[in-house]
Amino acid sequence: MAVIERLAEIHNGHRRLLSLVDGSELAEPSALPGWSRLHVVVHLANLAAAFTRQAEYALAGRTIEVYDGGATGRAAAIEAGATRPAEEAVRGLVAATEELERVWGTVGEADWARPVSYRQGDLAGTVLAYWRELEVHTADLDLGYRTADWPEHLCSHLQVFLAGRLPEGVELTGSVQERAAQLAGRAPCPVDLGPWP
Repeated sequence: MAVIERLAEIHNGHRRLLSLVDGSELAEPSALPGWSRLHVVVHLANLAAAFTRQAEYALAGRTIEVYDGGATGRAAAIEAGATRPAEEAVRGLVAATEELERVWGTVGEADWARPVSYRQGDLAGTVLAYWRELEVHTADLDLGYRTADWPEHLCSHLQVFLAGRLPEGVELTGSVQERAAQLAGRAPCPVDLGPWP
C-alpha cells in the first residue's frame, strides 16, 4: 500500500465530506437504516479520534483498544453524539479530522509498521481502514456523493477486502463500482452476504 497516496486521498475526502455536511439537514435519514446523517457524522468523527489515538500510542511504543468500552462503548458514543446539535457535531468532525491528519503527518516511514490493536495489525493498516470508512460513509450521507463516484482503485480494494462476504463460487456482475457497492451492502445484492470482515 502506498500510504502517502492514501493520505492525500483522505485529505481530499475530508474536504469533500466537510463541504457536503456544511449547512445540510443532518437530522434527516442517511442511506443507512436506523441512522440519521448526524449518526454518520458522529461515527466518522469518533473513528478519526480513535485512529488518532491508535497512532499516538503506536508512536509511543504502546497499544490501546480502538474504542473505550469496545463495541458497546462505540455504539453508545455514536448514539449519545447523535443527540447533540448538528453544528456542534460538525465542529467535532472538523477538529477530529484535522487532528488525525496532523498526527499522521508526524509518522516517519518506518513507523507505519508499528503494531496497533486495531485488527492486531500495523499503523499503515489503520490508514487503509479509515480510507474505506471515509469513502463508504460519505456516500451513506446521501448528500450527492454516490457509490458510482467511488474511484476504481477503491472499488478494486473493496472487492478484495470484502470477497469473503460472498458464498463460495459466486461472482457478481456489473461495473466495478456496482460490484463494490453490492459487497459493501450499499446496493441490492443477488445473494445473501456474510458479515463484514
